[in-house]
Amino acid sequence: MYKFIFVCLILFTISAKAHATDPEKNADKTGTISGKVLDAKLKQPLPYVNIIIKNTAGKIITGGISTDDGTFKIEKVAEGKVVVSIQYIGYKTHKKEVTIGKGNYRVNLGNILLKEEAEGLDEVTVIAETSSIQQKVDRKIITIGKDLAATGTASELMVGIPSVSVDAQSGDVSLRGNQNVRVMVDGKLSNIPTAQLLKQIPSTAIKSIELITNPSAKYNPEGMSGIINIVLHKNTMVGFNGDISTTLSHEVEAKFNSAINLNYRTGKFNVYTNYSNNIAKNVNNGHVFRSENNSDQFFEFLTNRKSHLFKVGVDIYINDKNTVSLFTNQNVADNGITSSTQAFFNDSAFNQSQRLIADGENNSSQYNFDYKLDFKKEGHNIELEVDHNIFDEDNPVDYFIFLGDQSNYKDFNKTDRVRTTVNLDYVNPLSDSSKLELGLQARLFNTDINFASTGETYNNSGALAPTPNTVFDYTRDIYSAYATFSQKLEKLTYQVGLRAESVNVDALALQTDVVSNITTPIVFNNDYFEIYPSAFLTYSPSDKNSYQLSYSRRVDRPGIGQVNPIKEWSTPLVSSFGNQALEPQFTNSIELNYTRNLKDRKGSVTAGVFYRAISDEINRALFIDKSDVSSGRIILTHDNFDDTSAYGLEISSNYRPTKWWSINGSFDFYSQTQKGIAESLNAPIETATVNNIVTEIEEVDNVAWNLKMFNNFKMSKKISLTAFVFYRGQNKTIQFDIDPMFFINLGARVSFAKGKGSFNLNFNDIFNTMHFSGEGSKPYNQDIFFNWESHTVSTGLTYRFGGGKFRAKSRKNRDKDEKSGSGGFL
Repeated sequence: MYKFIFVCLILFTISAKAHATDPEKNADKTGTISGKVLDAKLKQPLPYVNIIIKNTAGKIITGGISTDDGTFKIEKVAEGKVVVSIQYIGYKTHKKEVTIGKGNYRVNLGNILLKEEAEGLDEVTVIAETSSIQQKVDRKIITIGKDLAATGTASELMVGIPSVSVDAQSGDVSLRGNQNVRVMVDGKLSNIPTAQLLKQIPSTAIKSIELITNPSAKYNPEGMSGIINIVLHKNTMVGFNGDISTTLSHEVEAKFNSAINLNYRTGKFNVYTNYSNNIAKNVNNGHVFRSENNSDQFFEFLTNRKSHLFKVGVDIYINDKNTVSLFTNQNVADNGITSSTQAFFNDSAFNQSQRLIADGENNSSQYNFDYKLDFKKEGHNIELEVDHNIFDEDNPVDYFIFLGDQSNYKDFNKTDRVRTTVNLDYVNPLSDSSKLELGLQARLFNTDINFASTGETYNNSGALAPTPNTVFDYTRDIYSAYATFSQKLEKLTYQVGLRAESVNVDALALQTDVVSNITTPIVFNNDYFEIYPSAFLTYSPSDKNSYQLSYSRRVDRPGIGQVNPIKEWSTPLVSSFGNQALEPQFTNSIELNYTRNLKDRKGSVTAGVFYRAISDEINRALFIDKSDVSSGRIILTHDNFDDTSAYGLEISSNYRPTKWWSINGSFDFYSQTQKGIAESLNAPIETATVNNIVTEIEEVDNVAWNLKMFNNFKMSKKISLTAFVFYRGQNKTIQFDIDPMFFINLGARVSFAKGKGSFNLNFNDIFNTMHFSGEGSKPYNQDIFFNWESHTVSTGLTYRFGGGKFRAKSRKNRDKDEKSGSGGFL
């Protein structure tokens, strides 16, 4: 009897439990959707595929991600009709409508076969045949096709980018005629000097270049002209993949670049390593003629550069919600400079001749940690990034004096620089049409510069005396917070933002007199709090027309070269120093753009205007060396000036007249009132004294314009030709009226190995017309002419290798708010 009762109790319990777990009787009326995702061709599982569940109105309800074996199970799906969207990078999206309800609370979709959008290795780095230009609400994106990618290095590539100029001698980059621009790679700054960095990134590694001329409050507000962000190709394939490239060019001296990228990815890990180099000698020369004293200065420069950049990194996909990434960059560079300067006068007693030999080296180290947590709602995440940079440079300079009143001497310059940046970013899509972003940032920067010299300089009494030793310590700490809100209202999209920053600047220069051993401190402190608002508005009445209006407030903080009181460089008649007391300049910028998509998808045209109101402008100051007026020596430095303004017009277009001919063209026009200090003499230089020096604020209305046109001619599936035409109109600076300049580059490209490889041949500046020339009147009448190695022939080879079919999970790039994989050079 007891056994019978016991068996009945067990059966009742099992029956009750089964009844309680019957989904037909569940009070919450939810079900599950499961299945397995496979590659349609290989019939192998696809890990980390996005499974998105939406209602029939298109609103996201829930979602998940497939496991290593391709299976997935989405629980607690609300009762009713839903659409299952299965999305994977490189594959066509699969959609299926199912109904959760009575008799169908457990839905098994079985094997889901995803078809690839593209076949072969090219899907790793899908590169279009020709480049394109796209105007977004806060940036212009130039996608680099195979035509522009054949130019050599990033520095050479930038010459053809709209609104961007590259100084052929120094490698300095300017945007909209202004060098106050921040250059980033994959949304991150580097401690490597920009000119040096761009010369060792091969153009074939670049996916796109973003011109962010009016950055939102999310970005650091430095740079009057905005931000240039270089986006590198990412390898997102499972397995082992890589590419190799090399470029060789020559006119007088040889220049060599090469790079190799290796990537190995599994379901949970992505390991990558990159190496690139720049080994080059460059020759340039010129002269400056002064009519006042009938002098002619002749310059000859030879730079010998050897730079090697290494990167190692790993992405760890802990699960579908947590991602950790670490990488380090190590750069080693040797920069040798040899220059000769001669100054000849009517009276040979004043003739001077100097030879400079600098054999410097610098090392840069970057260490980056990134952790991202994704919440349940798509696009809802928080991300922490810590970036630590170390830079050290040792740059001794020997001066050999063959004619003049000085003896041979040597300058010793040693620089140590540390920058640490901590970012905490939070993104919350409040709805399908609105998004809130919040963030905190700390930027800690310090540099120590030690200078010593065996030479002499003119003291206050006009006599030659030993050059004082100087130690310069500069610290700038910035703490900031930002918030942005964006919303899309049918044809209208807007974003508003605000950034608040607290800045602490401490500068101390200790100058020690070599004779008396007395140290004189020069102290400068500048603490300030500022806010930087931004606003963006986009109106798209149709697919063919789009209007963008934007506003932002920005700041230009003085660079180390501008505040360093130590002599930066010197020739017999010119010396350059920084100004430790420089304060930042602020800019309010407004911009309006219009984009028109052409018929039959033949291209697009973007036209834009901008206006900048600039306060406390930083500009050049030119002084006559008061210690020896009759020598004609000039002192160059920087200073703050009154408010000024700038405005401009830009037009850019990518157009395909025929199937075999495509054009990327741009025209830009800028006008800016520049102010600076310029001194002059009201008496002949031979008899002039300090009393004859006239100091005045020089004001120049500079109007500059540039025209660029890149043509790509597709001769066959494997062969294409290119022609690049550049013209720069006359423009002015505080010191010179600069003559116009133009040049033409020609190139050819041949693809092989089913598109995996390409060979390039380029002939640059075919008419040898690329040079810098002009004339000036302050502080002396001068005619100037400089020439460099632009008449070059270069060859390049690129090849991609490896295999693998499956894409792994991508993570957000915090600076661009876009999805991307890892890898690349920086």
